[in-house]
Amino acid sequence: MTRGGRALEPTVYTLEDFTDTTAPYEYLYQFEGDRFTLTRELEKMSKIAIKVGFRGMKKAYGEYVKQQKQIQESLYLDAVTQFEDQPLELFCGKWRAGEDGVYIETQFGEQEACSHPILPVLRLVNIDTGVEKLRLAYRKGGRWRSALAEKKTLASNSAILDLANVGVAVTSENSRLLVRYLHDLESLNYHRIPEKQSVGRLGWVEDGFSPYVDGLVFDGEDSFRPIFQAVKEGGSYGRWLEIARGARRDGSIPARMALAGSFASVLVAKADALSFFVHLWGGTGAGKTVGLMLAASVWADPSMGEYLRTFNGSLVGNEQLAGFLGSMPLILDEFQMLKNKRNFEQTVYLLSEGVGKTRGAKTGGIQRTPTWKNCILTSGEMPITNFLSGGGAYNRILEAECEGPLFPNPMEIVPAIRQNYGFAGREFVRRLLEEGGTGEAVALYREFYRTLCGEDTTEKQAMAGALLLAADALATRWIFEDGRALTPGELAPYLQSKAEVDANQRAYHYLCEMVATNVGRFHQNENGEVWGKVQDGKAYIIRSVFQRLCEEGGYSSRAVLSWMAKNGYIDTYREPKTGKQLYTVMTSTAGMNTRHVVLHLPSEPPEDDYIEDL
Repeated sequence: MTRGGRALEPTVYTLEDFTDTTAPYEYLYQFEGDRFTLTRELEKMSKIAIKVGFRGMKKAYGEYVKQQKQIQESLYLDAVTQFEDQPLELFCGKWRAGEDGVYIETQFGEQEACSHPILPVLRLVNIDTGVEKLRLAYRKGGRWRSALAEKKTLASNSAILDLANVGVAVTSENSRLLVRYLHDLESLNYHRIPEKQSVGRLGWVEDGFSPYVDGLVFDGEDSFRPIFQAVKEGGSYGRWLEIARGARRDGSIPARMALAGSFASVLVAKADALSFFVHLWGGTGAGKTVGLMLAASVWADPSMGEYLRTFNGSLVGNEQLAGFLGSMPLILDEFQMLKNKRNFEQTVYLLSEGVGKTRGAKTGGIQRTPTWKNCILTSGEMPITNFLSGGGAYNRILEAECEGPLFPNPMEIVPAIRQNYGFAGREFVRRLLEEGGTGEAVALYREFYRTLCGEDTTEKQAMAGALLLAADALATRWIFEDGRALTPGELAPYLQSKAEVDANQRAYHYLCEMVATNVGRFHQNENGEVWGKVQDGKAYIIRSVFQRLCEEGGYSSRAVLSWMAKNGYIDTYREPKTGKQLYTVMTSTAGMNTRHVVLHLPSEPPEDDYIEDL
């Protein structure tokens, strides 16, 4: 505070100066920015006040400071951002926000928070997590740009430095002031800054289905933005219907299964069912990729790299992609691109379980675990199940061999669906959201499920098949109106039997085949490796060899032994002293006594035997 252009000088004050004027308080207020000097001068002034009979000096000074701040705030009340072509005009309080940047007056003079225009223009609240983000608009190089950032990023002097990656002029020198500026602007303009719901994924959400909820904004990872943006309508709905109806009329059952699977994906969660695979396999030129493109065109631009993807991705990448798609179909082409197909069993289990791995967060705790409930549509030149050992994975896969072309005119379909797409999925969801739509879908699913459970198949196979049939029946009525819905009889050949799914049953057949194809290793005059002996319709397999064979085939030796013992496929005996059941017997091979698994070899094929396609 000054008087006549110079700092006030201390003087001898009277009682009236303290009670009837502001002179003593003005003198002290000039040191408000220098706490060390203010403390000393306040003590001196308090002693002067006591000498003249005024004992409330410190309290009076505190009230004076409050009054001055209120006066200053009222002066700043109408201050607004003054950026050229700004998206919003916001109150900025003590900040000077103009074309040359953002500044504030401090005890050390005017300091810079940012060297260019910047302000918050949108507040996003994620409907899944409740996490708030701000969209910042900033101008550099003559044009306005924008960036999305979490509130915790904008509240940290160090984390806000990440904005430098998108061109915001923030450094370790001005980050503290930029944090303060953005906080002040949001506080002063909370109701002026628009607020919208946001989502970082596709599929069912609380208020409907993403991305079809009005006003819903995408705030997810930038790597998923192209897929989110690909889910849209393009071209003519009528033209797409013409192509799809022709494919349903002239195409094969596998082609119709893929199309039905695309619709069925959004029923999985509503029916409280499990994620499942529909895999098309066969030689080149069968039109498998065209079948997947047609399925993708139900929802989105079906071009490769837009919605449609290939198997050329990591386990974590596929997990994150599935979590992003949520209820929408995950469509992966070219299974043969996998370098190590045996490792794909882990991917199949993960995707069909519908929940990702639990991972720790860098800042402590755990990351949000992705979940999904959908249909996974895949294609390749070979079956996936050739590379799986567990029955759980078999159970989740409907495989359809493409013995001939899926479509008579694939080259006509491809350009048409690249130009016309995205209408049917939106219409299907709209009908589901109508009163009674979801209830009708669930009732149909349960009816088909009961029908398929009466056949020689597992419950999970019946579950997947029922979803396909229910979705195709609804799509036939709501979308195609052509009376060509899939029937249980048409789908039945593609459902695996209980024996095919049973991993232990397959393990027994595998071991019998290993004995048959390596019969020389069971003769004691064999010069090479000896595995045991065969006599009286039984194969005596050395225990370590048995364990190795199971491991190489992808089976658990302990689980297989337990199952075979219960079903009479091996000899067992009980230890006399303990009564413990043992799965191996002591006998001689090549003149040496060792433990063997005694496997009963089939004398003729059992009634429920099957021939697995190779």
